[in-house]
Amino acid sequence: MDAYDQGLPKNAANFVPLSPLTFLRKAAAVYPQRVAVVHGLNGEVRRTWAELYARCRQLAHALQQRGIGRGDTVAAMLANTPEMVEMHFGPAMIGAVVNTLNTRLDAEAIAFMLDHGEAKVLVTDREFSATVEKALALAKAKPLVIDVDDPLFTGEGKRLGTIDYESFLAAGSAEFDWSLPGDEWDAIALNYTSGTTGNPKGVVYHHRGAYLNGINNILEWSMPKHAVYLWTLPMFHCNGWCFPWTLAANAGTHVCLRKVDAKAIFDLMRAHGVTHYCGAPIVHTLLINSPVEWRQGITQKVHAMVAGAAPPGAMIEGMARMGFDLTHVYGLTEVYGPAGACAKHVEWAGESIEEQSRLNGRQGVAYLLEEDMTVMDPETMQRVPADGETMGEIMFRGNITMKGYLKNPKATEEAFAGGWFHSGDLAVLHPDGYAKIKDRSKDIIISGGENISSQEVEDVLCRHPSVMLAAVVAAPDPKWGEVPCAFVELKVGVEGNEAEMIAFCKERMARFKVPKKVIFRTLPKTSTGKIQKFVLREWAGSVGAIE
Repeated sequence: MDAYDQGLPKNAANFVPLSPLTFLRKAAAVYPQRVAVVHGLNGEVRRTWAELYARCRQLAHALQQRGIGRGDTVAAMLANTPEMVEMHFGPAMIGAVVNTLNTRLDAEAIAFMLDHGEAKVLVTDREFSATVEKALALAKAKPLVIDVDDPLFTGEGKRLGTIDYESFLAAGSAEFDWSLPGDEWDAIALNYTSGTTGNPKGVVYHHRGAYLNGINNILEWSMPKHAVYLWTLPMFHCNGWCFPWTLAANAGTHVCLRKVDAKAIFDLMRAHGVTHYCGAPIVHTLLINSPVEWRQGITQKVHAMVAGAAPPGAMIEGMARMGFDLTHVYGLTEVYGPAGACAKHVEWAGESIEEQSRLNGRQGVAYLLEEDMTVMDPETMQRVPADGETMGEIMFRGNITMKGYLKNPKATEEAFAGGWFHSGDLAVLHPDGYAKIKDRSKDIIISGGENISSQEVEDVLCRHPSVMLAAVVAAPDPKWGEVPCAFVELKVGVEGNEAEMIAFCKERMARFKVPKKVIFRTLPKTSTGKIQKFVLREWAGSVGAIE
């Protein structure tokens, strides 16, 4: 033991477990009267940081009085409403773990998650009552069911629980003396991956990672204090990419949105001065292709963050023309949502729109508070040459990587093989060290022995003025083994022409990469806007149709 270890122990004065709960406490103490949450175009629900903090303490106390404590799962089947914000703090104040459920899954999937996560409580919005009612009938778990009856929801639905959310909160104390976790490694959230076959895996987050990625979002986005954030991204997805915690650290404003709708988004931006929002490429594409008059009167600078799939070049260019500042981030559920970013350089602003699109379309480098993100050969576990050509797999390591998969040590061990988290995304490293995804390992098309990146073909198709979205998968071919097959979703009011699309591609890429068939239809998507390629592979008769 050297001198620097003698008589210098950790103690309560110099070491405190990192937890995003401290962000909420400080926001309420320093900015008690600033607006924390707005719900509705006219601000039908509006709460300050002091009020939000009090309600979270009430929730924590009410849960504790029902016997909920450390390590217990509190599930939430909620839209992007004020209650969902509170779910990211209240359970954690007593050491419980929030499990935000994907509201678009079927009853069987929800039942599995309730059972696998051993949910003790389920807070559910009546919009989802049909699915939840069936899930509860299927599940072995018998959680306490608490109903959220959002006054802004006007559709069908019924209450399923024994108590409503507001009544439940009323039983708790706004002065509840909550505590930080004893260990920052303690679980704070459980998120299930969207499996296409078999059961999804439960990804476990800890307080330390939630804290650090909450700060990461501010650093990577250069978010000013008191940002006004619009919830276009589902809060159930990777805990809203950790933005419930980010907004507390920023003392910003949550602007809630139950459903993604282009006109509603522009209306809320104008009404509440929204400065930031996130989403998959489809969300931004929806805005780009909306009537120009819908965005009239939005004078503030709007910052957008895109992830979930590599953004097509046409989308990046469209955002630039609209005047929205776009930041491209990259990640997975297993790394708390975004854990890498295409860090911008001032010099890029002087480049052409096309060159800016190329530069900003890369997945980039590790978030500042993630230790590393690189491209490695999964066989040798060595970094690939930074030549922009040699393919490898994107891998992560650091403090914003999951604890592991709940009750699944085999999958956890495989995911962390060699001391890195394996993403499954195939990429190259450019000479400047930025990673660029070429495909998911299962999405590479091998035609006559040549590798074809489906993303490259999709980028070209998305540049056609008639195309809204495009996805390319492998289709079997007797001569080449497999060839590219394109599925195209057109803009409203436009008709498709297969020969024209194929000719458009031939002018812009090598002949062997050109789709041999183009099918026009609405593309199947996940709840977060990702195109469901496994469905497209089934339609195309691909050998890899089953995942």
